[in-house]
Amino acid sequence: MKALVTGATGFIGSHVVRALLDAGWQVRALVRLPDRGTLRRAELPVQVERMAGDVRDPQAVKQAVNAVDAVFHVAALYELWTPDPQVLYEVNVEGTRTVLEAARNLQRVVYTSSVSTVTPGGDETAYADPTTVHSHYKRSKIFAERVAREYANTVIVNPSTPIGSGDVRPTPTGKVILDFLRGRLPAYVDTGLNLIDVEDVAQGHLLAYNRGQPGERYILGNENVTLKAMLHMLAAETGRQPPALKLPLVVAYAAGAVSEVLEGRLARRPPSVPLEGVRMARVPMYYDASRARRELGLPQSPIRLALRKAAEWFQANGYC
Repeated sequence: MKALVTGATGFIGSHVVRALLDAGWQVRALVRLPDRGTLRRAELPVQVERMAGDVRDPQAVKQAVNAVDAVFHVAALYELWTPDPQVLYEVNVEGTRTVLEAARNLQRVVYTSSVSTVTPGGDETAYADPTTVHSHYKRSKIFAERVAREYANTVIVNPSTPIGSGDVRPTPTGKVILDFLRGRLPAYVDTGLNLIDVEDVAQGHLLAYNRGQPGERYILGNENVTLKAMLHMLAAETGRQPPALKLPLVVAYAAGAVSEVLEGRLARRPPSVPLEGVRMARVPMYYDASRARRELGLPQSPIRLALRKAAEWFQANGYC
C-alpha cells in the first residue's frame, strides 16, 4: 500500500509519515519548495518519495496523487497572525479542495481538520459557527472542513493540542513549552486546553483510515487540563519551578494589543504575544474525545510523558 501525505514536514505530518512507515506502508510526500523565509521543517526519512509541489497547484497535486492507494491531507497554514490573511483561505480552503478533488476516486482519504471547527466543550456533533470566530485561521479551517464533507470518501480527524518531540517550528503550544524552558514564562493566564501526545495523533490518522466512517469526524484528543496544571506537570518532569503569578486576562489583552501594533503592523513580523492567542484563552479549549477512543481505539499516552518528550527534544536540538 502506498500513501500520499501532504504537510509531511510539519509537526503532525512528520509523525503520520513515521507511523505509516512503521505500519509497512510506502510513503510519498508532497513538499513545497522553500518560499516562506526560514521556517524550520522536519527531516523526512530517506525511504520517503518526495515530490515538489504546492497544494494550491492542481497539476502538481494530480501528479502526486497518481498511483497511490490513500491520501492523508495534513497540510495547512497554522498562523495566529499573518500580514496577508487571504493566504490562509487559499492554502487551507482551496488547497483542501484541490487535494480532495484529485483524490475523489480513491477508496479512502483522511483529512486533518482541527478542534477549531468544534465548539469548545463539545464533541463531534458541535460545529463551530464561522460568523462568531475572530480568527482567520479558525474560520479558514471551518470552511475547509465543510469542503471535506462534500467528498464521500473522506474521513475527518480533529486533533486537539498535540505535544511531543519534533515540534520544529514550534507550534503555539510548543512555544509555551519552549518559553518555559528558557525561563521566559513568569506568569500564566487562567485557561485550559485538551492535550494529546502527537504520536497518538499520528496513530489516530491510521486508525481513522482503517476504522473510521467516511463523512464522519473524530476528535483526536486526550486530557483536558488547565494551563496552570500543564506547567506544573512540565515543571515536575524537568526539575524546574512553575510560574506562580496568574496574569489577569485584561493585562494579557493589553500586552497582545501592544505587540500586535508594534511588532505586527509596524515591524511586519509575528507578534510575540499574538492577540488571537489571548482571545482564544478566554474560553477553555476543552473537548470530548470519547468517540475516537471508543470507535477507533485512539491511544491515550500519559500527558506528563508527552511533555517530557517535548522538553527533551527541544533541549537536544538546540532550541534552549
